Amino acid sequence: MANSREKFILDSLKESAETKQKIALQCAPAISKAIDLVMTALKNGKKILLCGNGGSAADAQHLATEFVIRLHPEIKRPGLPAIALTTDSSALTAGANDIGYDNVFARSVEALGNEGDVLVGISTSGKSESVNRAFLKAKEKSMVTIGFLGKDGGKSKSLVDLAIIVPATDTQRIQEGHITIGHIIFQEVEQEMFG
Repeated sequence: MANSREKFILDSLKESAETKQKIALQCAPAISKAIDLVMTALKNGKKILLCGNGGSAADAQHLATEFVIRLHPEIKRPGLPAIALTTDSSALTAGANDIGYDNVFARSVEALGNEGDVLVGISTSGKSESVNRAFLKAKEKSMVTIGFLGKDGGKSKSLVDLAIIVPATDTQRIQEGHITIGHIIFQEVEQEMFG
């Protein structure tokens, strides 16, 4: 049992490392463009909205917090405006009850988003209807849309200004890629603006 467990651990870590290498080879230009889009928005006094479901909701919250608080402890800077649309349980449950769950993020984008703001939607499959409707609403409001996606990008790929598609099919590896990509984008924005 110990040998099979160790093999599983090693195989998982190897697969994760291989996914990160694929991200480096295939996604670096898109990640760089995302840095520019986010930095431009922030320099223009705009904000970042983030959304996703399940583990992607946790990633949205994690990354929003990195902007509001900070990533690098040596960089002294003001908080940056980022809102995870996944954190207000009253809005989520009222929206699910009154207008249907597929509309909850779009409704928050309608209420909180403005022209020039950035919406980062996170979906491992690109098929999340609630995230896709948020992208559509953001487009109506002339916001910039960035998709953190996986697999083949799903429907989301065609709805966003910039798709960053983790080259993997396993949900766990995609999620690991998303948080790494988010950290890279947000840390570089922080560094270039305040470092």
